Amino acid sequence: MASNPVSIQITIDQNSGIPIWLQLRNRLIYLISSGQFAKGDKLPTVREMAVELGINYNTVSKVYQDVERDGYIKSQRGRGTFVHDGYLKNPDSATDEMDSLVDAFIAQCDELGVPRTDIVRRVESRLARMQ
Repeated sequence: MASNPVSIQITIDQNSGIPIWLQLRNRLIYLISSGQFAKGDKLPTVREMAVELGINYNTVSKVYQDVERDGYIKSQRGRGTFVHDGYLKNPDSATDEMDSLVDAFIAQCDELGVPRTDIVRRVESRLARMQ
């Protein structure tokens, strides 16, 4: 495994309509799934990432926990956080930015208590209006 953290190839658009945590999550997933970050590469610490990007520590921590749960990274106490390939074995993991956006949308609907059938109906209705 690499001992020095990979260089951060991430920018955050503070003026974007996309939440900061989702921008960071999408970019990390892209960098890992595209092979730009290889299995075993060491990522910056949560604190280093937060300082480098000028965002809240808790935001970075949430993203790291989220992408670790999906198998993109693996934390090792006392050693650091490393790129992992567990997402390849997890059929529920988002593999691109669009899947990530859809997953976040569904999670937000779940938090609001919106039934899954209503989510589908609403999306279809909105798509029909845009044609």
